[in-house]
Amino acid sequence: MTLLVLWRHGQTEWNVARRIQGQTDTPLSAVGVEQAAESAPRLAALRPTVLISSDLRRASTTAGALAAVTGLTPAYDQRLRERGFGEWEGLTHPEATARWPDAFARWRRGEEVGDAGVEEVDAVAKRMVDAVEEAADAAGPDAVIVVATHGAAARFAAVALLGWPLSCAPQFVALHNCHRTHLRRDPLRGWMLDAHNVP
Repeated sequence: MTLLVLWRHGQTEWNVARRIQGQTDTPLSAVGVEQAAESAPRLAALRPTVLISSDLRRASTTAGALAAVTGLTPAYDQRLRERGFGEWEGLTHPEATARWPDAFARWRRGEEVGDAGVEEVDAVAKRMVDAVEEAADAAGPDAVIVVATHGAAARFAAVALLGWPLSCAPQFVALHNCHRTHLRRDPLRGWMLDAHNVP
């Protein structure tokens, strides 16, 4: 069976400050670089055959740590970017709450936002699934595909690949930095959840 690993990037300064990143191209912090370097050998033990990454620096740098220990050449795909958070990007949670109280409350409840240019979850899930399915089809059976991506994008991808309603996404505990979700694709049963929030 194909093994798919959805790997969240390492820590950024904006993660620490609880700033909403979305598609703003923030780099890894020094801690994030260390996290990627520590995580890479554990991922390498899975013998990955394909490495693809969001083109945003925090994900591509994380992918680079795995490339350094495996010799794989990452492919970069804009479809693997984080959910776009529009006018919220760069704001802290209290700042966004103060300016968009109703919309931010909807987001916190896992509902559609419908304001501030925030990308809706069905659009995030579609682009993520399209990218992952293309990679899995091209790689063939028994591939081990590592996708360096982002927390919300990984969560919506996992839920959509499993065929669950996107409203189930809030029931997934958020991925920690450099943690991952594992799914396996059975030729008959499709995608199955194998593990979540693996360090």
